Parts: sequence; structure tokens; C-alpha cells
Amino acid sequence: MTDVPRLDGYWLHEREFDSREALLSAFEWTVPERFNMAAHLVDRPAAEHPDRPAVYAEEAGGRQRTVSFGELYDQAAALAGHLAAAGVERGDRVGVNAPQKPETLVAHLACWKLGAVSVPLSVLFGEEGVRYRLDDAGAVACVVDEANVDTLRAVRERLEPLEVLTVDVEPTREDETDLHDALAAADPVRDTADTAADETAMIIYTSGTTGAPKGVVHGHELLLGQLPHFVCSFCNLQLDTGEDGDVFYAPIEWSWVAVFNFVVPALFFGRPVVAYAGGPFDPEATLGLLERYGVTCFGAPPTALRAMKAADTAAYDLDSVRVVEAGGEALGEDVAGWARETFGAVVHEHYGQTEADVVVGDCTAVAERRPGCMGMELPGHEVAVLDPDSLTPVEPGEVGELAVRYEGDPVCFQEYWNKPEKTAATLREGWLLTDDLATVDADGYFSFRGRRDDVIIRSGYRIGPEELESTLATHEAVADAGVVGVADERRGEVPKAFVVLAGDRDPYPELADELRAHARQRLAEYEYPAEVEFVTSLPTTVTGKVKRSALRERENR
Repeated sequence: MTDVPRLDGYWLHEREFDSREALLSAFEWTVPERFNMAAHLVDRPAAEHPDRPAVYAEEAGGRQRTVSFGELYDQAAALAGHLAAAGVERGDRVGVNAPQKPETLVAHLACWKLGAVSVPLSVLFGEEGVRYRLDDAGAVACVVDEANVDTLRAVRERLEPLEVLTVDVEPTREDETDLHDALAAADPVRDTADTAADETAMIIYTSGTTGAPKGVVHGHELLLGQLPHFVCSFCNLQLDTGEDGDVFYAPIEWSWVAVFNFVVPALFFGRPVVAYAGGPFDPEATLGLLERYGVTCFGAPPTALRAMKAADTAAYDLDSVRVVEAGGEALGEDVAGWARETFGAVVHEHYGQTEADVVVGDCTAVAERRPGCMGMELPGHEVAVLDPDSLTPVEPGEVGELAVRYEGDPVCFQEYWNKPEKTAATLREGWLLTDDLATVDADGYFSFRGRRDDVIIRSGYRIGPEELESTLATHEAVADAGVVGVADERRGEVPKAFVVLAGDRDPYPELADELRAHARQRLAEYEYPAEVEFVTSLPTTVTGKVKRSALRERENR
């Protein structure tokens, strides 16, 4: 095991601050030239306390497991050995298509130990969603769970040869290897690769308004970029790293960049996370997990909190929760008030995106939370609201584009994979432009005002309208489609499709459901039109593109 010294400068909870200004002035980035996430997430914690729990894992069927830091290290080393023997080399991409399970973490950690690149994939992806991402990334291997193995099998012949490792799949096929069989037979790789801090570690795909999803490239330094947010906003500057200290849980997919909000920072500080592979979100199951594992810091999209608000919370002991943090969409004050009262906890909100996650958030230990705001600039980040044309700051209270100072901020992405033009459009004059509209008041509190582009945010999931439009158009009954987001009380926003039928076809009662199923099978479980309206024509621009602004105006009349 490589000797990994503690990296100082990020343990802000061990210091006292009497104001937000003191906190901001005291922090500065410490990014060593050589840095590998696996070294700080398992090598060091396993050496310091090998028997301490790293993951409390539970599944809908009732199976419960506790994986220690020592076990996590051994499994990551073994999987790294198997991958290396299978020909995976430094810089190679490996898909990870699995839910909240210890094996998902092991897969990422094994990649990073080798200096390979992990590519997280949602278990909700359909055939085209999985195929495109593995093909675009040039993946040479994939770890896939029972939740989505049939999808991978359906597209595997259309991909380059893949080394496939399965999790909880029975029976496996001849061209697949059970992950635990692989761990048992492997020659472990104990020494972690000596990587540069900015060496590519992960490619996370995100949807946009034009073209196919973009691969967002992050280096190992991303972990360091997330630590200030974790300590300040998710922990509220209090972090108990003792034997019976803090426990972290968030009912979100581990295929999001949000895994860096809480999972890997928790491991960095030697604290356990709860992993629940229970299928679709279940409020009652979530409340049970909070009680059973004594979760202290709970992160959830507002959609999940709204669903929990409707559940019977009185049946659960939730006193362990001291911080509730929400992100991904706007948090209403009715839900925030319910969370404060129900958990007896402070409620925080934050803002981030795959390209820069997280840069704004609450830290009520040093600054009050303001209703309707998503927080203030977090330590280490420079955030501004700019005029999108001149790239100069707007006046307090005026709407502009949220931007993050790019140079020297390790939370910022490096590039879009194989898309230099899109990278250049996002990184301009030293700023990372988010395409999000916001305001900032005279005291530095930011408020979200919507998107500059047409991306639809449904329960925290980003949906690119063009991808959904082109998929709907592959149905034999569809000539053309336009998609926009419409307000939804429970999910924040949902896609609505305006569909022009092919030839002289007339809509029949089942067609809308057929189109929804068509999209879900090919893209993702969440990526389908909640509403379908059949129209005779679509408004278009002079270049023939769907004019979504006209569709939104039509919807809002």
C-alpha cells in the first residue's frame, strides 16, 4: 500500500471562523502537481483505520452489507489487477453502469488506481443512451449491474470489443465475467498510479440543446475542488470524523457529478456513506434509511423532499439529521420550512453543474440563509453574473448569465470530449459560462432565474430537447417533433412534445403512450415527453430549425 500523507488545507472544520469573510480569506487551493483520487479515498483511509465502515449498503430485497475501508481497498486493488490483465491501460475508458452499490465505488476506484478513466452511466439509460456514450468515449470495458445488463447486451454487437464485468447478474454469459469472481482470481494492484492532478480521471455525459450529449472531462483534482463545498455547505463547518461520527446519504444516482458532492469527499475524510439500490425513489424507504443508519447529513433534490413531505414522517426517528442540503432545482420555502421542522436541521441550498460543481451554496454557520436564494460564493471560487454579450458584471439585482472564473479552480472541467468548438464556446475570456440565468444582490446572494438555452430540468435530471426530438422522429408515425419544458408542480419541469404525424396519419388513442415508450427505451427512463400534443406543423427559424421559443409562447397563452 502506497504511503499517502494527509493533504492539509481542506480540513476547514478543524478551525473556527467568526464570519464568512474570515472563512473566505483563510482558504486557498492546495493542488499538488501529482495527485490521484484513489490514493486519498482508499489508500490513506484504509491505512489509518482499515476496519472502519466505508459503505453501509442496502437493497430493496433486504440484503444488507457493511464494507470497511480495508475491504474497499482490497477490492479496488483486485479489480485493478483484473482490468490490467484484461489489457486496460492508463488513459483507457471504462464504463460504470451500476446503481448505489459498493461495487460501483470499487469500479471507479479501480480505474483511478490504474490511471484509467471511468465513465459513469445511468441505470435508467435505454439502448441508444448506453450505446452512444460507450462508443463516443471509446470504452474498452464496462462494469454493468443487473439493473441494466439487458440494455448493454442489446447494443454490445454495435460497439468495439468490450471487457464486461457483471454485478448480481445470474446467469452470466460466456463473454461476461462476474465481478466478484474476477476479484477472487485477480492479482491485486497495490500501488496506485502516479498521476498528475489534471490527468483525466472521469468523463461524465451531460445533455445540451444542440447535438448529442457532451462528455465533460474532469481530472483527479476535481476531488479537491469539491472539498470546500462539502465541509461548508453539506456539513455546515462541522464534521465529526470519530468512530461514531457523521454518516452521509443522498437518494441520487451515482452516475451524476453529484457523487462528488458527498460520496468521495466523505471517503476522503474517512466517513461512511449509505448506498441504497432500491429502484425508483421511495419516500418511506428513504426515511427508514435515515433512521437505521443514523444519517447526519442528508442531501436530496427538492423533488425528493416534496415526495417525503407527503409521507408519514411521524413514524420515524429522524433526530440524527443535522443538515439537509438541496440542489439540482429550485427549493421552495414551503418545502424548506417542512424540512427544518421535520428534521430539526438546518436547510441549505446549493448550485452547480457538471462542468463546475459546486460553486455557490449556503453555510449557515457563518451566514444566514435567505429565502429564494441558492446561497453565496463558496471558498475558493469566483462567481459572477455577467452580461452575456459584453461579459461584464451586471448591476445587483439585474438578470445575467452565471459565470465561474476558470483558471486555477479545480472544480472546473477541462474540456468537452472531442468537441473543441463547444469547449471554446463555454470558456470565454477567462470565464466558464454556465448558460444559467441568475441575479446577485448587493450582499452576494445568488438567485436562479432559468436557463439561457432550452435544457429541461426534470427532478434534477437534465434533458436535451434536440436529442428527444430526434428520437421521437425515428418512430414510423412521426414526421417531426418539437420539445419544450413546461411547469410541473411535483417534478419542477417536464418535457412536452409537439408532434407532426407522417403522411396522412391521424392520431389514435394509444399513440402518445407509444411515443413515450419509444423514447424511454432508447434514451432513459426519465427522458420521455410527459405531455404529447399532435399538431399539423411546427414553427421554424429561417434555417429550418424548430423555433422552441414560439412553442413556449403558445404553451403560455
